[in-house]
Amino acid sequence: MPVAPETSSKSASAGLTPERSRAQRLDALERANEVRMRRARLKRDLKAGRVRIHPLLLDPPHCLKTAKVFDLLLSVPKYGRVKVNRVLTHCRISPSKTVDGLSERQRNELVSYLRR
Repeated sequence: MPVAPETSSKSASAGLTPERSRAQRLDALERANEVRMRRARLKRDLKAGRVRIHPLLLDPPHCLKTAKVFDLLLSVPKYGRVKVNRVLTHCRISPSKTVDGLSERQRNELVSYLRR
């Protein structure tokens, strides 16, 4: 007959995050919504041609640091899923990589490739 493993109070609470107050949760939600709105605005400007991708990749604003490179490139005119995948494969960048997570080599290679 199997015996249920013992759970100590230490192991049970090891994975829990501290409770946040209602004000802290609302503040975090407000900041997250602001980032999403700015990111959406930048993507619309990219799609419309009002903003170029190169400066955004070389010196990303705060709202783009956690954005996926793949999603950002999809906002560039004439770039669909196939072309974006081809570019990322050529530059040896994972589709799940964030803008802030790019190494200097990846960032420079990607910008050089996009300027061609």
